Amino acid sequence: MNERSLTVPALLLALGLIIGGWLLGAEIKATRLGDRYVTVKGLVERKVKSDLAIWPLNYKEAGDDLSALYAKTEADKKTVLQFLDEQGIQSSEFELGVIRVVDTQANEYGGTNRAPHRYIVEQQVTVRTSRVDQVAAAAQKTLLLLQKGIILGGNPGQGLAYKFTGLNAIKPDMITEATRNARAAAGRFAADSGAKVGGIRQANQGVFAILSADQGSDTSEPGEYAGVASADTSLRKTVRVVTTVEYYLDR
Repeated sequence: MNERSLTVPALLLALGLIIGGWLLGAEIKATRLGDRYVTVKGLVERKVKSDLAIWPLNYKEAGDDLSALYAKTEADKKTVLQFLDEQGIQSSEFELGVIRVVDTQANEYGGTNRAPHRYIVEQQVTVRTSRVDQVAAAAQKTLLLLQKGIILGGNPGQGLAYKFTGLNAIKPDMITEATRNARAAAGRFAADSGAKVGGIRQANQGVFAILSADQGSDTSEPGEYAGVASADTSLRKTVRVVTTVEYYLDR
C-alpha cells in the first residue's frame, strides 16, 4: 500500500472529525441560547372617540281596555318621534320595533296575586347613528318625555350604548409600537445583566381590548384585567393591547 492511499482516508477522517466537532459545538451553543432568554411585555394604549351610538327607547302602557291601550301607544309613538325630530335625529337614523302585547291573565298558573292591569302594551324605537354627539345631547333631555307622561324603560344593559368600529384601522400601528416597546424593555433588562438582545424566541400579539376612557395603564392581559366595567356607556374610550415577547439573550 503506497503513501497516497493512506493519506486520502486520513484526510477524510480528519475532515469528518472537524465537521462533527463544528456541528456539536453549534448544537451546544444553540442549547445554551435556548436557556438564555427574557420574557417582556409591550403595552400600547390609544384614546379614541366612539363612532356609533345605539339608543333604544322603550315605552309601555298598561290597562284593561286593549283598544284604548293601542290608541295610547300610538300617541306615545308620535310623541317620541316628535321628540327625536326636535333633537335633530333624522328618520333614517331610527327604526320602529313591533308592538308587543302581554296578557297578564293568560297564564292559568298565575295564582291569586294578579297584576293590577290585564294588558301591557309596549314598543321600542331604536336610534342607530354615527352622529354620537347628537345622541349624547338628546339623551340629556329625556325629561321632556317624562313631562309628557312617557316613562322610558328597558332591561338592564339595554340602554344607550356607544361603540368604536375603527379598530382594524389602528391595529397594525399599535402592534408595531407594542413590539417596539417590548424590545426596549428587553434591552434594559439585557443591559443590566451584561447581555445583548438577540432574536425573537416566541411572540404573542395579545388581545385588543376597548375600555372606558378612564381605564388602562395596566400590563395584564385583558382576560386578567380585574374590575373592568363595560365601555359601552363611555363616549370616549381607551383601546389597549399588550404583546408578550420572548427574546434570546446573547453575550
